[in-house]
Amino acid sequence: MQQILQSLKTGETKLVDVPAPAVNAHGLVVESRASVISPGTERMLVEFGRGSLLDKARQQPERVKEVLQKVRTDGLGSTLEAVQAKLGQPIPLGYCNAGVVRDVGTKVEGFRPGDRVVTNGPHSEVVRVPWTLAARIPDSVSFETAAFAPLAAIGLQGYRLARLSLGERVVVYGLGLIGLLTIQIARAGGCRVIGVDRVGERLELAERFGAEPLEAAPDTDLPAAVKRLTEGVGADAVLLTLATDSDEPVRLAAEMSRKRGRLVLVGVTGLGLRRGDFYEKELSLQVSCSYGPGRYDPDHEEGGQDYPLPYVRWTEGRNFSAALQLMADGRLDPGPLLSHRIPFAEAKRAYETLVKDGSALGVLLEYPERPGPGKQVERRVRIAHGGTSNAGGSQAGKGIVGFIGAGNFATRVLMPAFKRAGAELHTVVSSGGTSAAVAARKHGFQHASTDLADVFENPEIDTVVIATRHDTHAPFAARALRSGKHVFVEKPLAITAEGLRDVEAAMAEHPGLVLCVGFNRRFAPLTQRAKKALKGRSGPLVLNITVNAGKLPDDHWTKDPQVGGGRLVGEACHFVDLARHLVGHSIRNLMVASASDPEERRIEDISLLQLSFDDGSLATVQYLANGPKGFPKERVEAFWDGKALRIDNWRRMKGWGVEGASLGLLSSQDKGHSPLVTAFLEGVRGAGGGPIPTREFSEVGGWLVGALQ
Repeated sequence: MQQILQSLKTGETKLVDVPAPAVNAHGLVVESRASVISPGTERMLVEFGRGSLLDKARQQPERVKEVLQKVRTDGLGSTLEAVQAKLGQPIPLGYCNAGVVRDVGTKVEGFRPGDRVVTNGPHSEVVRVPWTLAARIPDSVSFETAAFAPLAAIGLQGYRLARLSLGERVVVYGLGLIGLLTIQIARAGGCRVIGVDRVGERLELAERFGAEPLEAAPDTDLPAAVKRLTEGVGADAVLLTLATDSDEPVRLAAEMSRKRGRLVLVGVTGLGLRRGDFYEKELSLQVSCSYGPGRYDPDHEEGGQDYPLPYVRWTEGRNFSAALQLMADGRLDPGPLLSHRIPFAEAKRAYETLVKDGSALGVLLEYPERPGPGKQVERRVRIAHGGTSNAGGSQAGKGIVGFIGAGNFATRVLMPAFKRAGAELHTVVSSGGTSAAVAARKHGFQHASTDLADVFENPEIDTVVIATRHDTHAPFAARALRSGKHVFVEKPLAITAEGLRDVEAAMAEHPGLVLCVGFNRRFAPLTQRAKKALKGRSGPLVLNITVNAGKLPDDHWTKDPQVGGGRLVGEACHFVDLARHLVGHSIRNLMVASASDPEERRIEDISLLQLSFDDGSLATVQYLANGPKGFPKERVEAFWDGKALRIDNWRRMKGWGVEGASLGLLSSQDKGHSPLVTAFLEGVRGAGGGPIPTREFSEVGGWLVGALQ
């Protein structure tokens, strides 16, 4: 199948062959029939991509500050690599899709194959969406009409937040697609509407939908005009449905309003407010979030947890349904807004039209009908490379790699490391398919897939790399081992004792296979220098490892104990392993002390981990989410036999009493990813280079899981 992807680096918009997505427990797989290009959002993304690096920086000043901070802490080389990788990751376009359900997740109720639905899926021949972001299309509504429903839902949510009632007077400021749909919604609710815009054709459409048109010409006094049209009272509410950096629209909206009027920001404007405007009239300003309640809530959108209707009447999905019902009743008609119909195969022309034709409003992409529900769609695609593939690069037919997971870390760090080490990159799998296809083309895989069997059951693949969410690590590692394949699994190896035992049992069943965990810090060049300096020590080693991890949002998946295992199991494990490696002896004991808030709730990511070892050595890992960004992210201090070493952020080493240990500031970090991958592949190929210490990796996982469960 094909999907539209947008490069933020070059601005190129193109159709790409990707594998069809796999259904998940809370999702639907939908075969597209029509989708609408959102002219505001998608034009902005295309123009952003086509701008120079300087233009991009000017548009995102806060990002520039973050980049400069990263240069100071991580070095110029690492920062440039991260920026280029971020810009080089194409993004799917689109969020207004109508089609036919092909497959339904096991935990979805209320939908079945063959249902006609509208979703927020991207421009793609087949999409996967959460069931909470789908709504059934009434029989009387066509696919092309229904595809406007997500845009209408954005306007409908703004209307709801304005708390409008029959007979009230509302200004809709900005008459793009969302503004013109909002006018119809407000009219359907019995409101008197004033439509404000600069474009004559859009004002004519507003008038056609029953609004009083008001041109935002340079010489027009908009507040005075609104006051005149409202018998001197002012607007009960102003819905800002435009996109601009200027502060002027919100200031004008305040002047247009009556006392105690309501302003709702549906689009994007500057927010340089004048206190007097709001103080004297006691105005309220609210920012509307997309389609409505549930938007960006992972429990609702990814976890399938609906909000109970008696308490949250209008969720995003129910707003979709309400917009569709207005269409079925004839009170919401997107037809006059449709300016272009373009076949999906000519999508590139659609975006050229969007950028070059200022009159383009509703651009509809039409999809060819494909086999109906129940028929197979291709979940695996072969990638043409033109000479960039690593095929044939492995030794003696070994090190033929299948990747599971194509997220940011996998594509930025692991895949380049495996490619540099000479691995043959065979197949990459991701559940959605898009990220797998992008990674396959960039890094030289032969195939992209959404089917795990294409890795686990493929006899050509002898090595599996697992770079997925933490709760899948143990079951995927055990399955790969039992399939007779070597395994590289990103940390942590497991987030439960049961998962760890299963992996250990699989290893015992297949003792000839290599299992490696992504504990790269022990392979970092500065760690190796420190290890050399520690050789021959006579007394105990004392380590103090400080990790300035930074704060994550409370709803980040790594903090979910069922999915990410928490930040200590999922991230601090790196530093427990580093301590284990530098000491060179087994862990005797591990204790964890965590901070707490005023209500005595544990703050896991502000913790001290205290370790003792069989040789009498000690280590403390301070894992902190409350430090400043300018402080080094990682610092390692070692004390022994009257000597000391310090490593700062994997860029600088200083020694006291250790000859030749001090090392000046490096241009960039090296955390040991490439040496780790090289050592793993040498073990897979039996080429020497020392065994991967699987037992130590398992020991670290066991202590952490045991201490925290």
